[in-house]
Amino acid sequence: MMGFGMIGGMLVFWIVLIGLAVLLVRGLFPTYRAGGTNQSLSARQILEQRYARGEISQEQYLLMLEDIQH
Repeated sequence: MMGFGMIGGMLVFWIVLIGLAVLLVRGLFPTYRAGGTNQSLSARQILEQRYARGEISQEQYLLMLEDIQH
């Protein structure tokens, strides 16, 4: 029983250590997140990304592009 406690304690230690490392890396690189948005994107860049992801059709893209250019 004593051996299992030691192994379990080490397992918890490593899980906590890895979790802290992940939080540190995420804190140092906040823009690298899945689905993260960048506030400095222009309307055209956002439109191009949406078209590239297939969220809008070519017709919608061209209409919206015309709207933001005028």
